[in-house]
Amino acid sequence: MCRIHGQFNTPARPDELTAVSAAQHHGGPDAQTQAAGPGWALGSNRLAVMDPAGGAQPYRLGAHITVVFNGEIYNHDALRARLRARGHHIPDRCDGSVLPALYAEYGTAFTDHLDGMYAIAVVDTRREPTLVLAVDDLGMKPLYYQHDPHSGRISFASELPALLAFDTVAARVWEPGLDEYLATKTPFGEQTMFDGVRVLPPASTLIATRGTGPRLIHRTAEPRPADLALPEAAAGLLDRLRHEVHRLLRADVPVAAVVSGGLDSSLVAALAAEAHPGLHTFTIGYKGDNWPGDERHFARQVARRIGAHHHEVELDPAAFPDLLPDVVRHLGQPNADPITLSSLALFREIRDAGFTVALTGDAADELFAGYDRVRQALATPPDLPWAPAYTDALAAVPRALREELYTADYRALLHDREPVTDRLTRHLATRDGERLATLTRFETGIRLPAYHLRRVDHMSMAAALEVRLPYCQSAVHHYARTLPAHLKVTAQRGKDVLYTAADGHLPRSVLTRPKQPFTLPVTAMLRPGTPLFTHARDILAPGRLRQGGRLEPARVQRLFTEQAQRPCDRSALAIWALLVHQLWLDRFFPGDGASAATGGRADREPAG
Repeated sequence: MCRIHGQFNTPARPDELTAVSAAQHHGGPDAQTQAAGPGWALGSNRLAVMDPAGGAQPYRLGAHITVVFNGEIYNHDALRARLRARGHHIPDRCDGSVLPALYAEYGTAFTDHLDGMYAIAVVDTRREPTLVLAVDDLGMKPLYYQHDPHSGRISFASELPALLAFDTVAARVWEPGLDEYLATKTPFGEQTMFDGVRVLPPASTLIATRGTGPRLIHRTAEPRPADLALPEAAAGLLDRLRHEVHRLLRADVPVAAVVSGGLDSSLVAALAAEAHPGLHTFTIGYKGDNWPGDERHFARQVARRIGAHHHEVELDPAAFPDLLPDVVRHLGQPNADPITLSSLALFREIRDAGFTVALTGDAADELFAGYDRVRQALATPPDLPWAPAYTDALAAVPRALREELYTADYRALLHDREPVTDRLTRHLATRDGERLATLTRFETGIRLPAYHLRRVDHMSMAAALEVRLPYCQSAVHHYARTLPAHLKVTAQRGKDVLYTAADGHLPRSVLTRPKQPFTLPVTAMLRPGTPLFTHARDILAPGRLRQGGRLEPARVQRLFTEQAQRPCDRSALAIWALLVHQLWLDRFFPGDGASAATGGRADREPAG
């Protein structure tokens, strides 16, 4: 696992590359390396997981193929054997060492042979100098980039703050971003909150040469529906998940597992314990009151059942104001999920306990229809529209409240843009096929990488911890997409096939408990007299909001009054989302004097 960065179609400056590397050193503390040639440069910060003594980046094949890589390639042993049989010299056991020879054999189709999570950069100078950037099928390892159409220069990095460390990459607010963020909790698609800065979409490869601008290739594969009964489908799922969990335990560093106390992570931990006796598991809770949604007792029951060494991390809410700036800095752009803060604290504790790799249960809800909004959409009669309610459920701030919060200038800036919820509703309504297939494509292809996987990557790597995601493995997520809706959703619950697969492996209390999100109880914690409430009021003070010109200070202050008098999820999440956004402005645009009327451009639509 590493952080990577580079430039193409521009002269390399060692001091600039060093500054970019320093900006993401936390994610690769074990080695910092660079390579450069006429008009290009590649760099890497290494977190050593496989073959720590080998695996030096950049990887090379002769004088003309140079590669840097972030992630894990789980089928590297099979690839190494195949490539050696074809006459290639692979110098060590590191998974990334197979990449130059694999690219030499298959060209830009080399990603078809990879099984894992990755962001890869290749410079090929055998003929016309060519840059190839590629990310995995679900976008587990993000890669941000900026292309200057005038000079042809492309700059890229694993993290937004590192990309902004290039002298030629200016930090400019993408003004529609506030509305996009509040409507979906983080920007969806390729556009980021920085004007002119994009992120590679999942399952994509970007190709650029000296004479042509970047060309984006989307890799697609539609699954063939399976005709299975529930017991057979559950057995097939369990076999695949067990195989992937056991395979993802292989590392040359200590491995642990995160257990929230819910179905998804608990099943991963149970399967991991089969192959890893004495597995260490970690969960998180909060000091002080008996906070709602505390799942630690369920996590303890799972740990006892599987024989794990269990650790409970307890986070003090009084520390939130000090921790939030770190969260925002490492995210690079706002994400309104409060669990982001808890995740950073948990990942740091896991790393401090001596572990470099952790397995989690992320992505099961997206794959197996675990969310209430999906079940409600499926339950809507065929003659009634389902997409508007579904898209509104994605929001940090509902549409009607957003419009109340915006200044007249900001509303004017958005006037000629299609409203976010309307665009998403139209996108969903025009998809062909069965409703759950449409929802699953959206949840896994659009929302999962933007809202979920980037957060997991940035928070874990901020702690120099590699998080591995068994449900995101191709064998599991491809299988999940073949299963018909009735195996996933019943009148009683979502994820029916996953519950069936887990039966007999987890305590009955975990299998029969009501579903709840793994999150921070922000509604209970945002109340007068708490450090978080006081901090939010200070950060969202009227003077600061007037300077930005996007939000009506009086309406924001009414949110605090409403939350103080009648605490509810609606006002609490709105305050949290606005707090994170303002902290982001403070971090990346100190003083933020650009008003909505005179700020960045509003003419670009995000993908998706």
